[in-house]
Formats: sequence, structure tokens, C-alpha cells
Amino acid sequence: MSDDKPLSPPPVVLLPTLETPTLTKADLAELLFDRLGLNKRESKDMVEAFFDIVQGTLESGQDVKLSGFGNFNIRHKAPRPGRNPRTGESIPIKARQVVTFHASHKLKSIVQGDIPAPEEFE
Repeated sequence: MSDDKPLSPPPVVLLPTLETPTLTKADLAELLFDRLGLNKRESKDMVEAFFDIVQGTLESGQDVKLSGFGNFNIRHKAPRPGRNPRTGESIPIKARQVVTFHASHKLKSIVQGDIPAPEEFE
């Protein structure tokens, strides 16, 4: 029994690798240079200013909300008893603040492929 339909290629499976590409600040500056026509110095300064604002806001104890992307939240962790796993010795863990990130539903859907990514900006 022969079907006249052409066989579709098998789906592409992306396996994690040790060398996963990473988007760096330099890459972001290059994208601003390429897509918006800013000069390289302006692009680098804009990226640095953005991250300085995010960092300063988090340092002051405020959360950062980026619509359609996600939220960076400051979480206060109370002091607690801990244990050195090598020796079993009991050690105190000091109170501290940690930064958490929660992706927006929109970002999660785009990453999962449930909705198409928005068109590139010009």
C-alpha cells in the first residue's frame, strides 16, 4: 500500500549542550546598533544605563516589573540553622535578601512556542 503523500521530516529535537549560546550586554549593544541605528557608544551606554537602573532599584529594596517579560522581586530570607554537609557541623545562616525572577505568562508562552514571538522592532 503506497501513499502518494510525501513524508514530512521528523521534528527537530534540540538537546541541551554544554555550550549554550548566551546573550551578553555586548550582544544587546550590538543589536541596538544594528536595528536602531544608534552609534556603538550610545548603544553601550543605553544598555549599561538600563542595567544600572534595574540594579539600583533592586538594591533599594524595590521590585522591578517589566511588562510582557517578568518580575524581579526582592525576597527577605530569615536567619536559620544550617549544616555543613561535609562535617555535619551545625552552622547559623544569616538573614539575607535574594533576588528572584518570575517570567510573565506571555514570555513563558513565547518560549514554549504556544504563541508566535512579536515582530522585530524597527
